[in-house]
Amino acid sequence: MDEESGGTRPGLGRRERDILALEGRGFPGPGAKERAIREELGLAPVRYYQLLNALLDDPRALAYAPVTVNRLRRIRDRRRAER
Repeated sequence: MDEESGGTRPGLGRRERDILALEGRGFPGPGAKERAIREELGLAPVRYYQLLNALLDDPRALAYAPVTVNRLRRIRDRRRAER
């Protein structure tokens, strides 16, 4: 089945890989990341963060970008503990 079709996939789709790649980058100032999300991925920031949060629980994402996923999981866990 095609990797982008949403069927059973052994690896991540292009959009998922692009989200993880964007998370691995640094941004110069406020609003730059949100602008990149809109311009490069064509997503609203809210939808981007929904997809990103789901990716953090996906073992395929961990295998693809372990440093990024583990860093984001630590941040998420810390924020949850503060609530």
